[in-house]
Order: sequence, then structure tokens, then C-alpha cells
Amino acid sequence: MIINLENEKIIGKVESVDTATVIVHVEDSDLLSVVQVNNLVIIRSSKMGQYLIGMVNKIVRKYDSQNMELSDEEINTYDIVKITLVGTLIEKAGTQNNVFKRTLQSVADIDADCFTMSAETLSAFMNMISQGSVLSENPLKIGKFTLNEKAQAYLDGNKFFQRHAVITGCTGSGKSYTVASLVEQVAKLKSANAILFDIHGEYGSIKGAGIKHYKIAGPGDSANEGIMFLPYWLLSYEEMTSMLLDRSDNNAPNQAAMLSKYVLQGKKTYLVSKGKKEVEAQFTIDSPIPYNISELINALKIKDTEMVPGATRPKQGDYFGKLSRFIQRLENKIADKRLNFMFSSERVLLEYDYMEKLCEMLLAPTSKGGGVKIIDFSEVPSDVLPLIVSLIARVIFSVQQWMDRKVINPVALFCDEAHLYIPEKARYGVEVSSLSSFERVAKEGRKYGVSLVVITQRPSEVNRTVLSQANNFIAMRLTNVDDQNVIKRLLPDNLGNYADILPILDVGEAIVVGDASLLPSRIVVDEPNNKPNSATVEFWDEWSRESVEDGIGVAVEALRKQSR
Repeated sequence: MIINLENEKIIGKVESVDTATVIVHVEDSDLLSVVQVNNLVIIRSSKMGQYLIGMVNKIVRKYDSQNMELSDEEINTYDIVKITLVGTLIEKAGTQNNVFKRTLQSVADIDADCFTMSAETLSAFMNMISQGSVLSENPLKIGKFTLNEKAQAYLDGNKFFQRHAVITGCTGSGKSYTVASLVEQVAKLKSANAILFDIHGEYGSIKGAGIKHYKIAGPGDSANEGIMFLPYWLLSYEEMTSMLLDRSDNNAPNQAAMLSKYVLQGKKTYLVSKGKKEVEAQFTIDSPIPYNISELINALKIKDTEMVPGATRPKQGDYFGKLSRFIQRLENKIADKRLNFMFSSERVLLEYDYMEKLCEMLLAPTSKGGGVKIIDFSEVPSDVLPLIVSLIARVIFSVQQWMDRKVINPVALFCDEAHLYIPEKARYGVEVSSLSSFERVAKEGRKYGVSLVVITQRPSEVNRTVLSQANNFIAMRLTNVDDQNVIKRLLPDNLGNYADILPILDVGEAIVVGDASLLPSRIVVDEPNNKPNSATVEFWDEWSRESVEDGIGVAVEALRKQSR
């Protein structure tokens, strides 16, 4: 790309220079018709072969206030354009030609000329920007530039997943399409490894090579292919207490102590029975080792009714009656068919190698029969949803953490509806435990090849610590002021009012900012080949139909069975 300034129109001359902002005085007011906010412009640099690229931030017309008594024809006007510098275009940098850098190699001189970008120049520049992100034979294509729809927009796939990402937009903005489009491209890679937490079951239509579908077991499910169980013995001590203990109970400390004691005892008994002496010598209460929960309950019942020798006659033990409510609570959890995925009595779930089989399901890349794993959580009760989603995230992070660095295959976690399990303010134990797991992944995941892609329609309800770790943003239309303000504060690029267009973006349009995008851009996102089941219901059109199918009876039965 060679810029020929003779083919471009001069907007005006630089009048004022700040660190990354310049003010251009426009002498010919007719030229204002070819300048628009957020358009790109070229400013002549003092260095040969270099051009400063700027983005129009504001257009202002000032009037001569000292002569307001004059007629309209006689009043003097003064037109200025405020421009934010976004980088430097270098015609030749070492062995490379046409290199765009986000740094400013020089500053604009006073009276330097400022030029528009013609359609041809803009198209060539956008294509050059995109090609800068095409680092492999499988580039990550996001869509087309709004400024020039002939130019394809790409992201740097390495930086997008290395530095975590946020995809946000209100209902109907095209957020699910964007996720589906990204997932389809990831699945095409030969050793792809990603997990999509499908909270509402809307991504079941995403099919193809390299895509696997799993469902968290419902009340009537057994251990079959495509059904995922997360047995209770996978829970860490913190997760167990958050789910099973009532902190308001005065006996909660006693209950926690006995739970810890008998879980450790149960795991040790299991290891002894399997002859795992090396593991037995080093395991902890958080080690994912099976144990028999029925035996744990029996041990608690014995302690709850224990009588010990007294001076003259037997007396009540230290824990007599203090574990009753805890035992009842635990038995109710086990009997709850909705929690079949955790408390199923199938023998296969107590096998020593079940953990390895589960991790192979979660972490197998495409080349090993895995790829992108879409996990349907739609039948998981909402009160334990945060715990179950974070349990999978924690297991993945832990396995990656203990894996030999030489054989680590990175994995991306697409966290759909993240505000449901990564809350800004954790209100109770299950949410606290979930938040802790995701905060750790956000802070340390990069070192172990675990990436977060936070997907939400309510960024103001997502934990700030997790959001602040993301360096890439795909922000679609947001109409809520609180959500807009959160994204504006998080955007790593200070581009004036660029983020102010969030509420007026069209469906499928997004602002893409971050390390993965060489230039912050307004993008028209590509539609996926397979659309998710998240389309907005057309109320008026449906009400206008002659008749509709009756699905009430089927829905009532599904509600009774807690299974579709």
C-alpha cells in the first residue's frame, strides 16, 4: 500500500498538538461534508515515509461572538476538527513494507496538512490492517469493517485467547451469532480445544466436525455417551461446605469439622481398598478421590447419637444432636432427583479412573476425538448452577496446572450468561465458591493455557476483577446505562466518544477493541453457518396466525419430570 496524498483532499492544517490529540482548522467549510465522526484521516508526518493515522473525534463550528448583531451572512465562523491519533503507517520498516503500528513514531507539526482517506485508500488500508492479523493458514475472521465493507476484518487468534476476552450485548444484538461464528472457526482447527457453557441449551444446533455435545445429567439420565455426571467426590472442601452447610446454624462449625473428618476417612478407606499406597501417603481433602457417601452418613449418624462413659452412667457425646439437621440436609440433597448428575448411585461413578475419563471428555482436542465441547446446563437447578459451572472450570484449571508444560494443549472456556455464575456481588456460599474459581482462572489461567471468554448481556452484574483481566472486547449494542459505563471504563483504548455509539449499534454490529485487533474498529459480524436457537420470538406475527400448536401438555409433563 502506497499512499499518494495528491489523490486525497486536504481537510485543513494542524492548529494544536497534544500527546495523542490534534486540532485541525478547516478553512473550507464545504469539506466538512466529507468528514464524519469516527472516520479515519491522514496527517502528514515530519518523517519521510511515515504517516500519522487519526480518528475524527469531534467536529465543531464556532461563531464570532463579538459580532452577533451582524446579519447571518456577515457572521464569521471558525470550523475545527478534533482528531485522536491511533498510530503510524510506515511505508518501509526493516524488511517489511507497509507496517501499521499503534505507537506514535512522531508527532504532528503545527500547520501540517490533514487529509481525508478516499474509498480506495481506505479499502487498501483496512485490508492491510486485517492482513497484519492473519498469522496462520487459519485466520480468525470476525466480519467486515463498517467503514468499508469490502475489507475483511480479522483478529489475532493468539492474542484474542491469550489475553482473555469479553463479548457483550443486550438481548437481540447478535451476541449469540458472534459466539457461534467464533466457535465454528475454532472447531475447524486440527487440535482445537474449547468448552462452551451452554446455560439455556441454545447452542444445540451448532453441529459439524470438531464439535461435541454433552448434557449435564437430568433426573432420569444414566451414564451414557453424551451425558455428563459430576459426582460429589469431585467437590473441594470449600465447595462441599458451601453446598451442604447452613452457615446460620449454630452447629455449623461442628458439622464442618465432622464432614472434613469423615470425608478424609472415606477417601483413605477407598485408596487402601484399591492399593494406592503412594496416593494415600500424600492426598488431601481436596484430592478428587471417590468415597462412599452412604458410609459417611452412617458415620455422622453414629456420632450424632453417640453416648460416652460418664462418671456414674453413660452421657451424651460432644456431638450428640448437633449433626441432625446436617444429616437431614445431606439426605435431602441425595434424594433430590434434580441433583442426579451429582448423587447418582451408579457404580461407574465411583471407579478410580472416572476422573480421567471425565477430563478426557473435557480436554480432548480435535485430533484426539474432542474439539469444541458444548455442555448443556439447561436442566441444572439455578440454585446450584454457579457451583456446577465453576466445578468444571476448576477441574480444567487444576489438570492444566499439574500437566507437564511440554504437552499442555491450551483450552478456552466460553462462559455464556456469565452474570449468572460470575456475579459482581456474591450473596451466598455457592456464589462465593464459584467466584473464587473464576477469579483464579482470570488471574492465572494464561500461565497454564486456560483462556476465558466472558459472554454476557449484563456486564454491570459480572465481577469487576474477572472483567478487568480481559484485554479484548467485542461490544455489541448496549442500551442500559450501567452496562455502557462498565464497558467504557474497561476499554483499553481511549478513543473519545468511540464507545458512545454502543446504544445505536445495529443488530450484528460491534465495537472490537483490544490486543487482538490492531486498530479499534466498528465491525459487522459474520453470521454463523448454524444459527443458535436464540432468535427473538415474533410476538405480533405469532399472535396473527390462524392457529398454533398446543404444546402445553408436553411442557407440563417435562416440568414434572424435570427433563425435556
